[in-house]
Amino acid sequence: MDNGNSASYESMPTPITTRPAPTTPQSSPEDQRRQRMTIIGIVIGGLVVLVGLIVGVIYLAQPGPHTEKIRDIFIIFMALEFMVLGLALVILIIQLATLINLLQNEVKPILESTNETANTLRGTAVFLSENLSDPVIKMGGYLAAFRRLAELMKIATKD
Repeated sequence: MDNGNSASYESMPTPITTRPAPTTPQSSPEDQRRQRMTIIGIVIGGLVVLVGLIVGVIYLAQPGPHTEKIRDIFIIFMALEFMVLGLALVILIIQLATLINLLQNEVKPILESTNETANTLRGTAVFLSENLSDPVIKMGGYLAAFRRLAELMKIATKD
C-alpha cells in the first residue's frame, strides 16, 4: 500500500550509467613504419603496372612482327591467369563443400541437442513449479491465515 510518503517505482529516475570511451590502441613506431612501407609498396606496384600498360599499348600500336609476339605472349599470360582463377574456384568450391558438411554433421546436432536440453529444462521448471513451489506457497498462505485467525482469537479472548 502506498501511504503517500514513498515514490512509486515508475516515477523513480533511472540511474545514468556512463561507459568509458573506447580507446584506440596506440600504434607503435614499428607498426607505423610497416604501414608506411606497405602503402609505398602498393603505390610502386601500381606505378609498375601502369608503366607496363603504357609500354604494352605503345608496342601493340606499332605494326610488325614484334606486335604479334607481344600479342601471343599476352594470350599465353591470359590463359595462365584463367587456369589460376579456375584452380582458385575449385579450391573455393571444395572449401564451401567442407563448410556445408561441417554445418550439417556437427553444428546441426549440437543445435538439436541444445534445443532438447532447453525443452527438458523447461519441463523440469514446470514440474518443480507445480509440485514444489505451488504447494509451499499455498501452505504459507494457509499458515498466514491460521496465524491471523489465532491472533484475532487471542485478541477476542482478552476482551
